[in-house]
Amino acid sequence: MNYTEAVTYIEQIPRFAIKEPLAHAKELLRRVGDPQNTMKVIHVAGTNGKGSVCAYLASMLREGGLSCGLFTSPHLVRMNERFRVNGEMMDDESFVRLFGRVKQVTDEFVAEGLEHPSYFEILFAVGMLYFQEQQVEYAVLETGLGGRLDATNTVLHPLACIITSISLDHTEYLGDTVEKIAAEKAGIIKPGVPVIFDGCSPDAAKVIKRRADELASPAFMLEESMYEVVSNTPEGIRFLFGGEDELTIPYVAAYQMMNASLAYFTMKILKNTHGLTDEVLRRGIAATKWEGRMETILPGVIVDGAHNEDGVRRFVETAVHFKQNYKITILFSAVADKRYRGMIAEICRRIRPDAVVSTQIEGERIVSAGELAEEFRKNGCRMVYVQPDIAKAFDEARAMKGDGLLFCVGSLYLVGEIKKCLRRYENDKL
Repeated sequence: MNYTEAVTYIEQIPRFAIKEPLAHAKELLRRVGDPQNTMKVIHVAGTNGKGSVCAYLASMLREGGLSCGLFTSPHLVRMNERFRVNGEMMDDESFVRLFGRVKQVTDEFVAEGLEHPSYFEILFAVGMLYFQEQQVEYAVLETGLGGRLDATNTVLHPLACIITSISLDHTEYLGDTVEKIAAEKAGIIKPGVPVIFDGCSPDAAKVIKRRADELASPAFMLEESMYEVVSNTPEGIRFLFGGEDELTIPYVAAYQMMNASLAYFTMKILKNTHGLTDEVLRRGIAATKWEGRMETILPGVIVDGAHNEDGVRRFVETAVHFKQNYKITILFSAVADKRYRGMIAEICRRIRPDAVVSTQIEGERIVSAGELAEEFRKNGCRMVYVQPDIAKAFDEARAMKGDGLLFCVGSLYLVGEIKKCLRRYENDKL
């Protein structure tokens, strides 16, 4: 089996079909040797920001010379992106070889009449085998969906648990209130293990603190009042955390101050374990690279994976800042299970973009470019263009932006497709 065949097989696996997902995942991991319990784990859950927090953590560990595995989702272009060791993506040969090991166990499951492991279970098992093989000392794990029943929750004794901002998302799986969703995310908390969390939502904070108390887990709640902006420029943000630690992040989005603070504070709590100085931690924060999150990919072209109402609200806060000095063009697409009408309404109300190009992401969850364009028109946008083909839509939006800014937003899948376009452009130049 080659890489393409392995990816094709995995992409055909149902994602949420397991009746007893955590028990099922535990059995799968047990049969491959429980590799997830052979390393020091920092476990991260939340609605928005968890990938960024993971990136900050991995960057600090790497800056300190400690071997670190980073497991995140989803991928933007290649499935291997989900597994990184010391910043380097897993190679194709390792992916195919380790997938082969997991598939042998999968075949045993099916032969015994058990349910086929899910898409995410397979990938998590592959990633943990890779980290074990690479002998990483630390692993930073991002949950896939929720937390309580997530395959990553098979880790028995994490060093710390982090819960980022919580809002309504995946309500069909996690519940229709912030409290219900918070309870699912808080399912990663382990007895006696410190939990560091975003306390900006009082409803979510109550649920998390209650669960931490039940498990005698030290709880540390971070609030926006704990950091103060020193400067915000196109190169990034400098801010004071806790009134004394000055941190620099290479991003222009204000919400990244909370994400960086969660990661930095966690590492300070774990100082007796890793032994890194505050200066090393600050350098690691400043050196963080995280694709697809308010990322400038070309001059004046920014991609952001905001894909729910809360994520878009945070994206809008950044775009409004630049609206004062730049013409704003939006390239937008979304999938059907997201609250895209609310996302579009927020963009139109706050940013009032000068031009919009709507496009569509093919697949079972498709929302047509025409339907998205109509939503923008309903919300008062006049210069709205429809282009179903993402590559053509990207070219058209770039042409429209002129000397202004182009924001590509609405879905991580859209970001991934744009990344593919850029790679094709680069290959054509070779």
